[in-house]
Amino acid sequence: MIDSAVLSLAKDLISRPSVTPEDEGCQEMMIARLEALGFTIERMVFEDTTNLWARRGTNGPLFAFAGHTDVVPAGPLSEWNTPPFEPTVTDGYLYGRGAADMKGSLAAMVVAVERFVAENPDHNGSIAFLITSDEEGPFINGTTRVVDTLMARDEIIDMCIVGEPSSTAEVGDVVKNGRRGSITGELTVRGIQGHVAYPQLAKNPVHEALPALTELAAMEWDQGNAYFPPTSFQIPNLSSGTGAGNVIPGELQVQFNFRFSTELTDELIKQRVHQILDKHDLEYDLNWILSGQPFLTDTGDLLDAVVEAVSEVNSRQPELLTTGGTSDGRFIAQMGTQVIELGPVNATIHKVNECVKVADLEKLTDMYQKVLEKALTR
Repeated sequence: MIDSAVLSLAKDLISRPSVTPEDEGCQEMMIARLEALGFTIERMVFEDTTNLWARRGTNGPLFAFAGHTDVVPAGPLSEWNTPPFEPTVTDGYLYGRGAADMKGSLAAMVVAVERFVAENPDHNGSIAFLITSDEEGPFINGTTRVVDTLMARDEIIDMCIVGEPSSTAEVGDVVKNGRRGSITGELTVRGIQGHVAYPQLAKNPVHEALPALTELAAMEWDQGNAYFPPTSFQIPNLSSGTGAGNVIPGELQVQFNFRFSTELTDELIKQRVHQILDKHDLEYDLNWILSGQPFLTDTGDLLDAVVEAVSEVNSRQPELLTTGGTSDGRFIAQMGTQVIELGPVNATIHKVNECVKVADLEKLTDMYQKVLEKALTR
């Protein structure tokens, strides 16, 4: 039977067009529910971003749910079967922008905590919510700044479930117990512009850089490990030239990205890249952007609780994976926190006609409640 409280809250959240970094009152809606449960509410507004830190209890361990109220733009409205911010249930699916990423998860978190507190008003430890409106945007004023604030006052999260859509075919079939790190290099290789008919009077930076780029692309950075695939190097953007067919360019711009495992560090990556570029005698500038360090939760009370909870609801164990992009879990993991991502099926996220199976909202709520029971009542 579908829990109407979960579906109702998910619909209420989806109906608010909270395109990043806007929150559009979603957090206030959650706050009203959490205050009724005895949560202490702390609104943290940084620049254009609205953040929420809510906590019930003062003792450890501190268990947190983390997520975001912001969504990506709807895209072409003509391609949606129903308006993206008018949540609609059709054939057992809830449609709307944010249904899977991740307002459905937020609704499941709130209702799970309501159920849990009703049955366990004097539970062990503390429960918290860390919610931002800056996950789909530049992630500058969101979770990372809340984490900095908490760490500055020695308020450390012990266990955290991030509600990102982790599942593949059915809710809970995949649990993300880690993520790869991500670092981007913005490389400018300098040459000498000239006429293509007089190459001896010029220096083509494309020709100069190709051997180094080829070596970077062919290099084995590591072999990965039991939880992570080998580190990957990819060039998503490369540009040079004036547009004229008779001009040797004076500069080459290359953007490359590493998705790296716990076998490497960002400093080691930087060191190896500079060694290769220097070996090829390139004249260059290189700017680095570190999006996040890799993190892994391969043992601990949280992982045990999540695996047990998902197994009880689905009658089979989830697969533990670290695939995909980055998430706000990377900021929370800096605290030494056990971090697990558990959320709906991700097949339609960021697409038109984004949806989540209504029955999965109830399953996810059950999973979250069972995790709380196993983590805070033993």
